[in-house]
Formats: sequence, C-alpha cells, structure tokens
Amino acid sequence: MNQSPTSAVLLFSYGTLQDKNVQLAQFGRELAGDADRMTGYKQSWVEITDPEVLSVSGKTHHPIVSPSADAADSVAGTVFQITEQQLAAADAYEVSDYKRISVALASGLNAWVYVKS
Repeated sequence: MNQSPTSAVLLFSYGTLQDKNVQLAQFGRELAGDADRMTGYKQSWVEITDPEVLSVSGKTHHPIVSPSADAADSVAGTVFQITEQQLAAADAYEVSDYKRISVALASGLNAWVYVKS
C-alpha cells in the first residue's frame, strides 16, 4: 500500500517542538502527545541565529542531543503522531545543526527525532 501525504508518523521532541506557539506556527494546530524517553543520548544546547526560528520559538538557545558514551543517559520528551506534511514542516523549522534520524524510544516505539548533525 502506498503512503499518502497524510499518513501518520511519529515524531519525538525534547525541545521547542513541544511548545504550543511553535506547534501552531509550524503545524497549524496544537499537538497531543505522550511522555517518552530516548536512551543512550545526552542533551546540550545550541545557539540559534536563524531569524525565523528565533521569532517562532522566542529562544536564542535550543536543546540538542547527541549519542552518549553512557548507555544509562536518556533524554525526556514527548512523542507526537503527525502527518508526513507536518514532518516536512518540522524539517523546515529545524536549523542545519540538526539532522533527522529514526530512534527506538524507551516505550518501544520508533519515532523520528532531530539530533546533532
């Protein structure tokens, strides 16, 4: 079966994509999601200089994650069910410091997440 542009995908967010104002700007609606964790990753911060992202998030620094040498490390966040079109909107929002990968979450779900490039 072919996937249509409205097929549902899972997106895990540990940062500004959890923010209501960012969701309204990028997806046109507030998202409902469930708490989850990604294991084997650690969080740090990246300075945001993109004027459009700054105006949407209102924050000069965003969290960013990268693989950790300590398997016990984990990052809390929210997993959302979104459309392929909304995933494309999330791709457009994220700056070049991030890349999108698929990860297995603590819940056992597989979801897209943005990690350090």
